[in-house]
Amino acid sequence: MKSTIAVVLAAALAMPAWSNCIGDINGDRVVDGVDLGTLLAQWGPCESSPCGADLDGNGLIDGVDLGLLVAAWGDCAVTVPGWATLIEAEPDPLVVPDPAWRAAIRATGLAWRVRHRQTGIELLLIPGGAFDMGCTLGSAQYGCTVEEQPVHHVTLTNPFYLGRYEVTQAQWLARVGSNPSQFADLPDSSNRPVERVTWSMVVIQFLRDQIRLPTEAEWEFACRAGTQTPFYNGSTDDSSLGSIAWYADNSPDGTHAVGGRAANGFGLHDMLGNVWEWVHDRWSGYPSTPQVNPSTPPGGSQLDRVFRGGDWTSGSGVTRASFRTPIQPGLSSSVGFRIAMSP
Repeated sequence: MKSTIAVVLAAALAMPAWSNCIGDINGDRVVDGVDLGTLLAQWGPCESSPCGADLDGNGLIDGVDLGLLVAAWGDCAVTVPGWATLIEAEPDPLVVPDPAWRAAIRATGLAWRVRHRQTGIELLLIPGGAFDMGCTLGSAQYGCTVEEQPVHHVTLTNPFYLGRYEVTQAQWLARVGSNPSQFADLPDSSNRPVERVTWSMVVIQFLRDQIRLPTEAEWEFACRAGTQTPFYNGSTDDSSLGSIAWYADNSPDGTHAVGGRAANGFGLHDMLGNVWEWVHDRWSGYPSTPQVNPSTPPGGSQLDRVFRGGDWTSGSGVTRASFRTPIQPGLSSSVGFRIAMSP
């Protein structure tokens, strides 16, 4: 019979990279009577592949598997990425109100709320999922643009972390040593988002220690947080935008400190308004076929990039979840960003 250490190692290697809960057969992040009942019902040689109750991977459900399950009884521990420190393991219902999203976050086995060690930036876990990318419904005053079409089904197979807020002037200054913002001299400038940063500046000066920009698909999935409406409060009414975004109607003179407007269903603030946000991708038209983890490679520095979300000067016609536009990577007048991290 295998040693306990060898059994546990073999079982761990057979699981996804972000999973760490041997014995959780049904994937609900708890090892309990449901898992025990499943194991007992499948006792003996495996009759199918994969064989979920075969915890040691030897093709037989027996006393070794039972011992592993009993030893792991209770809530599953969460994994904190090596680049992060833990803030909060489980999603807060007041921040992530949808129980289905909370369950999806827990199912990854990853900590929900963490802080990047090198920059101090707070990030929230976004679970994988599927959504219709593009403009399915225009706002009350504006329709969809051709750049937002055709609507196509996108599947993101992996969870990822995304900055809870746009990168602030203080965070940029601490990392880069200078502050390009036109609002750098204001009393609360340290908590306002940095802007006037080009795509190339972000890539060269900020993206190290495993930091990256979100792909365009990741950005829209995270922004929508399960909605298919123009605004992530679930509304098509342009007059409702002021509760979630700093934009032309309520912030014509400049940016505001991050986190001042209501968050979306994932707990992310300012995904719309305040400053435009760079994403990873080069500009290209949308495909009409379903996509899995779509992303255009970085390519040359002169190719147009994509920015998202609108800024403090934008009207409601562009401050929408699906609005997208190309921009040269060297332009930056009102563009900032938020970071993404892989587990």
